[in-house]
Amino acid sequence: MTCEDTPVRLTWEIELYEPFSKVWLSKGYGRATTSAAPADIARAVLAGYLAGNPARGGETFRATVRTDTGTVVTATADELAAAGWKAGPDVRQALPLYLRDALTAGADTPRTE
Repeated sequence: MTCEDTPVRLTWEIELYEPFSKVWLSKGYGRATTSAAPADIARAVLAGYLAGNPARGGETFRATVRTDTGTVVTATADELAAAGWKAGPDVRQALPLYLRDALTAGADTPRTE
């Protein structure tokens, strides 16, 4: 799951889409320095958030990761369910404790209905 040997600094954000105003509202953000792939971090952040805060009917969430080098990666709940994705140890290490705990409790599979 590592994209390179050199750790990268990144910022992640969890967002909720508000259909009436057609904007993405920030629900949480954080920073990390990790050698894990930004796409894996985006999936882990979203999976952890949704495991602890399941989406209600009609809600659309995404996680966006921005690296210091300018790379932007976005993950959606549909990608998590379709890929059968699991967070590796290097990805978990980059997450704050509340998201790590949510992933453990939710077994990496968020409820998105």
